[in-house]
Amino acid sequence: MRRQLDDTDLAILEALQRDGHLSHAELARMVGLAVSSVHERVRKLVQGGVIAGWAARLSPAPLGLDLLAFVYVLMDRPESSPGFLAVVAEVPEVQECHHIAGDWNFLLKIRVRNTSALDKLLTDRLKVVPGVTRTQTVISLTSYKDTAALPVRSL
Repeated sequence: MRRQLDDTDLAILEALQRDGHLSHAELARMVGLAVSSVHERVRKLVQGGVIAGWAARLSPAPLGLDLLAFVYVLMDRPESSPGFLAVVAEVPEVQECHHIAGDWNFLLKIRVRNTSALDKLLTDRLKVVPGVTRTQTVISLTSYKDTAALPVRSL
């Protein structure tokens, strides 16, 4: 059974999404609890899988990852999907892979340096996977919103 999150849990989650470096003492001040209570709540949020992990969110531009592309992938049959997904899992440039409804089977979010790198990735790594019959690529010119933060209050 899924644990019910209260307003304090949601406030902690929102604060940690804004700044994962917040100490339990800072969180305690923000939500009006003792540090030990916040520590226990965070522990339970991690243990319950609500907090999936801790990581630095990197900015792609300073790393030279200037091209953001979304790639639709069509598979010949469902049995081909596991092989494709295994390849996708090993390609670091693929940030996200979604099984989607509609005319396509998968939607990939890819970050690379330039169009040459994208062409090489598509041609040498993805289109050669058995079962991939077609791809369609959309290149993002500008990202006006790019966040990993979840809308915890709309739960």
